[in-house]
Amino acid sequence: MGDEITHSQFQAADFEVFQEHLGRETRLLGEWFMQDAFSSEVPVCGLEMEAWLIDDNALPAPVNRAFLAAMNDPLVVPELAKFNVELNVDPQPLHGRALHELHHGLQQTWQGCVRVAADLDTRLVMIGILPSVSQRDLTLANMSEMKRYLALNDQVLRLRGGKPLMLDIHGRQHLQLRHQDVMLESAATSLQLHLKVGMRQAVRYYNAAQIVSAPMVAASVNSPYLFGKDLWDETRIPLFEQSVEVGGFAGASRGPVRRVSFGTGYAKESLYECFVENQEHFPVLLPIAFEAPDAQMRHLRLHNGTIWRWNRPLIGFDEDGTPHLRVEHRVLPAGPTVTDSIANAAFFYGLVHALATRDVAPEFELPFATARDNFYAAARDGLDAQLIWLDGRKRPVSSLLLDQLIPLARYGLGLLEIDAADRDLYLGIVKARLRNGCTGASWQRAYVARYGSDMQALTEAYYQRQQSGLPVHDWDA
Repeated sequence: MGDEITHSQFQAADFEVFQEHLGRETRLLGEWFMQDAFSSEVPVCGLEMEAWLIDDNALPAPVNRAFLAAMNDPLVVPELAKFNVELNVDPQPLHGRALHELHHGLQQTWQGCVRVAADLDTRLVMIGILPSVSQRDLTLANMSEMKRYLALNDQVLRLRGGKPLMLDIHGRQHLQLRHQDVMLESAATSLQLHLKVGMRQAVRYYNAAQIVSAPMVAASVNSPYLFGKDLWDETRIPLFEQSVEVGGFAGASRGPVRRVSFGTGYAKESLYECFVENQEHFPVLLPIAFEAPDAQMRHLRLHNGTIWRWNRPLIGFDEDGTPHLRVEHRVLPAGPTVTDSIANAAFFYGLVHALATRDVAPEFELPFATARDNFYAAARDGLDAQLIWLDGRKRPVSSLLLDQLIPLARYGLGLLEIDAADRDLYLGIVKARLRNGCTGASWQRAYVARYGSDMQALTEAYYQRQQSGLPVHDWDA
């Protein structure tokens, strides 16, 4: 989805041509898996951070066109809405000072963005859902001026038969509404972690990423409010799933699976299974015919970019053109700070590596349905969630995180030979957050409990504390 397209109107023949390209590329990808043709330069880590532009009143500022032009940095790119942007960092080999380098890269880009935003009388904030955003902000007039987004909206509505999107979220309060376009999606902003892995280990890492999704979400929740309603601790999850609610082929073997979902099961033999599922279960949304050889996988990668599993396999290429495999972990909200974000990344990379390299694969001990149920329980209840772990016992996620998973992540980072001081620094931040019980979501709720439910005031207070750079567990009320 990162590439711009040349037009947004399609004919039936466009879909047929795209399907032909997709079929050839999927078969070629299968040959690559049989030949183990993928890069062995692993593991490598990277991330993407989505952020909001806000004005002096702490309201969304739809000015990303001017902002991006002034920024003029290939690491900073547009998002769906004119008040969102995405920050990227250069990938790092996952050993030694990798976490420090990720932190330095993200901080440097963030500070550059802050300076440019100030020149435009605008500010930048990282948060899962901006408390002050309203439904009237989420209109096509505020969609970024790129054809791929307009086409995405048109095709989602086409597959829905023109029916509006329905949002129905039961949390601490209940939010129910209808919306005429996909701009609801732009209210959810994320931290997306990338892990480049070898083909033979990819199944283990992918399944481990699914298993750790629940504790990762519980430890990082930062999205309790949407349109003034107190909903889930991580309301991004149901918001995103419902904002592009489009099923797959009705006649497919597993029924009309959803384009935004936890997935349909663990990978078994290889990640190729996910790309076969893409072809067999999901109608094409953007039938662009690229004039490119099949080996560039342009059609396959575009199609994969319109299927938003919470853990998504990706095909990419090294600088020398060798194809590689990545797992994209999409469950985390943006923020509350750069430091919190890198701490979350450290926790993920250590935990997923420790589980993926166990003698007994964790997917043999935790059924997929349980991992999925854990995920939604953690998104709904945050640190109050009860999860079933590998031993089959249900326990409070807070004690599971402190007693088992942070030590396990430390062990995993040690296996990766991550700098010991960085291990202590970043996992120490996660541990302090858990001991204080102060996630981004709990801080926002505590502020509202003390000062009232003025969402602009909450956004301003959150922004001011974010400027300190202190991790959220050190913020004052």
